[in-house]
Amino acid sequence: MAYPPWLQEQLAQDESLRRSAAARRLTRRLASLHLQTVCQSSRCPNRGQCWSQGTATFLILGTICTRGCRFCNLSPGRPGPVDEDEPWRLLQAVRELGLRHVVITSVTRDDLPDRGAAAFAAAIQVLRRGASPLLIEILTPDFQGQRSALETVAAAQPDLWGHNLETVPRLYPGIRPGAGYERSLDLLAASKDLEPTIVTKSGLMLGLGETPTEVMAVLADLRQAGVDHLTLGQYLAPSRRHVPVSRYLSPAEFAAWGRYARKLGFASVHSAPLVRSSLPPSLENTVSGFEF
Repeated sequence: MAYPPWLQEQLAQDESLRRSAAARRLTRRLASLHLQTVCQSSRCPNRGQCWSQGTATFLILGTICTRGCRFCNLSPGRPGPVDEDEPWRLLQAVRELGLRHVVITSVTRDDLPDRGAAAFAAAIQVLRRGASPLLIEILTPDFQGQRSALETVAAAQPDLWGHNLETVPRLYPGIRPGAGYERSLDLLAASKDLEPTIVTKSGLMLGLGETPTEVMAVLADLRQAGVDHLTLGQYLAPSRRHVPVSRYLSPAEFAAWGRYARKLGFASVHSAPLVRSSLPPSLENTVSGFEF
């Protein structure tokens, strides 16, 4: 399905930003520190915007995922061993780039006994000790619902804990094999129970074949789970191998969804075609006094 003209224009603008001097410097520095970004791995359409501002979402625990979600550009397979030095290289990047807001995500590591929870905790703890002031946002997999894994992450006290539902329950079997809608909702609710000061965040991709009624039900479930911040963006298929786009929503439709979600009581809502779950820190919202 061809991109509509307004989306073609936005993507072309991002491609131009991706060639900026600031974006090239960031790319070189991350490569020299042997750090991965989900910006590259997921082919995010906002790479140029974020990189030109010196912002990146760091990908820990390698680039090979134990699952094979049909919307995701990460490679499925058997991951390698955990790199124990990764948190320290992450700290070095944060210091050198002068970041005040860092986003950390990972591939899904169902192969690990703790599903990767200790790696998130280690990254948070190293950054807390070595970089201040710093807002630390994490975007985690579901850890297969393992309570001890959730406790490990919560004890490290990230400022924001994100976990995306991605789509509506009906589409999970064909799009998110290995994941569970209720499991993901439970994670978001449990993070609040374990550490009430943690701010929670979730996101949906629209255009996968969901109905308005289904989206309304998911938004209600997210509020019931106590989720604070919401992102809604257009699904863009990374390649012909991935699940195709069912429909491109117009900017006006995203605006209408944003208004609807705000009425439900989310603390903040970002709803637009190229919105993704990791937003650049220039956005004028605050959590605990930090910009994000």
